Amino acid sequence: MRSALALLLASLATGAMALPPLQDGAGWQVVGLPKQTLPMTRFGFTAQDGRPVLRIEASASYGNLVHELPEGLGGRWLQWRWKLDTPLASADLRTKAGDDAALKVCALFDLPLEALGIVERAKMRMARAVSGQWLPAATLCYVFDPSLPAGTLLPNAHSPRLRWIVARGSGVSLGTWQAERHDLHADFLRAFGEEAPTVPPLKAIALGADADNTGGRSVGWVAAVGLQP
Repeated sequence: MRSALALLLASLATGAMALPPLQDGAGWQVVGLPKQTLPMTRFGFTAQDGRPVLRIEASASYGNLVHELPEGLGGRWLQWRWKLDTPLASADLRTKAGDDAALKVCALFDLPLEALGIVERAKMRMARAVSGQWLPAATLCYVFDPSLPAGTLLPNAHSPRLRWIVARGSGVSLGTWQAERHDLHADFLRAFGEEAPTVPPLKAIALGADADNTGGRSVGWVAAVGLQP
């Protein structure tokens, strides 16, 4: 396996940003909710057609696999491949009871708290103090959700600090690999432009699934995650 330094140097040489390969978890960290008591979403690394892929299974669970970016590095274009084998039957991102994602790829932005309104700013400061963690003030999640039309933009039902974009939606074939390439800058401004006229630094990339609200089960796959200028 190539070292983190070798990956970084290679990425700089090719113009791509440094994201460790989804091979054995190196450079990626499993992260749950602050003081989480729920089961953790399961992440497993395997190979398909000779290429490393990540299997993500949610079962009444929550969890993300997160890669923090080195300071000063980011990217405008986020690309990956994914497929969804088992969707969440009761998921509905428009409601709190149905707020679960069978498969998601998220970008965490370091939005300054000063960009938020007084109430949201106070909520974020309280959440960070209680959890003892740095929590992003702006998270943009691309979701694979067959129940909603592709291109749908939604605020998270529990927190406006997270916005959903349905990258693959109704009518998409399950069990088939789909290639994605998204403009993070354009999508951030579409989702958070009323709060921030410019795009803040990209802090981390997260992959995951959750079924803690519906109690359902989903199985999906992600591969070839990368960032480009």
